[in-house]
Amino acid sequence: MPQGVLPYKYEQEQTDAGMTALAGLPVYLDLAAALGLGDHIRTHMQVKTRGWTDEQAILSLILLNLAGGDSVDDIKILEKDEGFCRVLGQVETKGWSRQQRRAMERRWRKEQHRSVPSPSALFRYLEAFHDPLEEKKREKGKACIPAPNEHLQGLVKVNRDFVASVQKRHLRTEATLDMDATLVATQKEDALFSYKGYKAYQPFNVWWAEHELVLHTEFRDGNVPAGYEQLRVLKEALDLLPEGVKNVYLRSDTAGYQHDLLRYCEKRENKRFGRIEFAIGCDVTKEFKKAVAEVEESAWKPLMKEVQGDMSKMGKEWADVCFVPDAICHSKRDPVYRYVATRELLSQPELPGMEGQLPFPTMKMKTQSYKIFGIVTNRASEGGQLVNWLHKRCGKSEEAHAIMKEDLAGGKLPSSDFGENAAWWWIMILAFNLNAAMKQLVLEESWATKRMKALRFSLISLPGRVIDHARELVIRLVKGHPSLEVLLDARRRIMALVPLPSG
Repeated sequence: MPQGVLPYKYEQEQTDAGMTALAGLPVYLDLAAALGLGDHIRTHMQVKTRGWTDEQAILSLILLNLAGGDSVDDIKILEKDEGFCRVLGQVETKGWSRQQRRAMERRWRKEQHRSVPSPSALFRYLEAFHDPLEEKKREKGKACIPAPNEHLQGLVKVNRDFVASVQKRHLRTEATLDMDATLVATQKEDALFSYKGYKAYQPFNVWWAEHELVLHTEFRDGNVPAGYEQLRVLKEALDLLPEGVKNVYLRSDTAGYQHDLLRYCEKRENKRFGRIEFAIGCDVTKEFKKAVAEVEESAWKPLMKEVQGDMSKMGKEWADVCFVPDAICHSKRDPVYRYVATRELLSQPELPGMEGQLPFPTMKMKTQSYKIFGIVTNRASEGGQLVNWLHKRCGKSEEAHAIMKEDLAGGKLPSSDFGENAAWWWIMILAFNLNAAMKQLVLEESWATKRMKALRFSLISLPGRVIDHARELVIRLVKGHPSLEVLLDARRRIMALVPLPSG
């Protein structure tokens, strides 16, 4: 009986052949071990679940993210990759005594042995992060962030220590923090409506630009404004920065235009880092437009950007603006900030009756209409450099949001319970940071800009066979596969990251 139109058939393998479709994924286990991710999980996570450790549950979900799964049920596919599961089992029992191995085997009855937790076990694990009492505080029309329970706080500490492990191996003395929120659309019944008019959650992220890592994240409902309690989140993020950081810089869109936040940065209220230089988008109000209109035409300068070694015009102009908002003009002790405006000539005039209907602020200057953007800063750098520095936030941190939601599993949340979704988001962040560390510390520079699609095709989702040879587990790729040298070189680099034993 033919199975289809073309001359081939699908059949089930009759024996455990050791085949794997994820021959490159064990390299991420190497890196996780070298950076102590398992140790961090064991130190900070104390979720009591039947049969599985915190390390096994969290690492399984991290590997699921890296392999391309986006739901808890996808763990079934990982479990059926017999070759990879053999590697995973070998890794988990490394250094165990015979007595410990037998104790683990007694956990299972007959054919129920698994290398990764089942979907039901993972759902039970995620339930531990849900706090019903905090859940009751969520309501329509009110901005509320449920307090994280001890297990969610544990994930914060795991990520803190992991970031510190990366910092130890690649020291950065500066930390440019990009603060931004992103909407995760959902159809969950208990989700709340966002400002965009659809149900969503709106995690707020703090991105460390120099390391290209997520330093901190806070899972939020969709109705919570992006600017809600930004100063508190900044303080939490500063506490998470590892040793070696000397100077901190802050970038944000207009959601960060809050005078308590600006004052905190300018007046050296953080004892560890002192004055924090910032550039933040400001609201283009009627008063700001009035100040922009008073700028002399000769004061507008073209915005330049280096493209392939040459300075090119970007089609925009910038100018310093003399502007003091009402919010800070009532006290002499309030600092005065520098304001910069950019203008971009509209390619076509606004249609009659559509004035003010565009999704960005505009104003008419003489006979021309311009798109206007405002910046508040305490930096003294040249205006064009300042604008380009702020624009870098839009490139990298927003690309990171796309990776979280599209390349990893952040865009598909598993539950209607807030705490479970928060844990799912945090574990995705750990997978994101592990992959970022792989590109930064291990792979060649040419891999730095590759998205997960390319990494899976060339590094992770490789066909191979896992065999026992000379008392060792061997992963074999097909002869002449171009990724073999990449994997071997990666493992050598990872070995160099492991600290030498003391004494």
